[in-house]
Amino acid sequence: MHTKTILIVDDEPRIRQGIKKTLENWANGQYLILSAAGGEEAIEIIEANKISLLITDIRMPEMSGLYLLETLKKQERNPVVIIISAYSEFAYAQQALRLGVVNYLLKPVSKQKLIEAVEQAVQVEQKQTRTGLIQKVVDEKLADMNNYNDGNKIYSKSIIDAILFIDERFNMEITLKQVAAHVHLNSSYFSALFKEQTNVTFSEYLTRIRLQHAKNLLMTSTLPVTEIAEKVGYNTSKYFIKLFKQYEGMTPNAYRKGNENDF
Repeated sequence: MHTKTILIVDDEPRIRQGIKKTLENWANGQYLILSAAGGEEAIEIIEANKISLLITDIRMPEMSGLYLLETLKKQERNPVVIIISAYSEFAYAQQALRLGVVNYLLKPVSKQKLIEAVEQAVQVEQKQTRTGLIQKVVDEKLADMNNYNDGNKIYSKSIIDAILFIDERFNMEITLKQVAAHVHLNSSYFSALFKEQTNVTFSEYLTRIRLQHAKNLLMTSTLPVTEIAEKVGYNTSKYFIKLFKQYEGMTPNAYRKGNENDF
């Protein structure tokens, strides 16, 4: 099962096949390596496959590599890109960089330089993927609240301990009374103190933590909603779906469907 795909676009068969062979040896089966003889063929492949890394020549007869990148940008397809060209004019490099190219290599490219560039590009792609995933699943209210070291916030030790206790046990049956006992406070006092310092109730915090983990599972796994509900601490999927819709404005299945093409 290939998790990532690399596409090579070059109108010169010898160069195209040489790059493909080099990368297949380097990838050792971990990446699917595809190739195209021109821009139009590349677009067809990209429309049918999720491309993580695009390696393309700049000058090709039917469609230049730069025009290919501009076309993909208009289609909101944004693979990480390496440009390979025999033309070292600064204008090409400038335009390539403006289009988000991470590396610009001049022919002839050695195997070592090619592999170094690809490894760097893979790191960029992985970082973009992680960043995108974090941005999609993060609960901004939680992110703001959980910044214990923010100089503008002063959480008592009891509240910090309570938050850590909840974070470790969100997938279990957990009550306000249990958490209050853990931090050696009266339930009523703990409830008021938690709301005063965090600006959310205990119940809302627990719900938001569970739903954040659920969103992560919806985007990164194929687990059914009923199983995800159980994994984040809900006995019934019906209640989980109700809460998810209340906080996210859509059902878990709709959330998954809306993000399935991104990762």
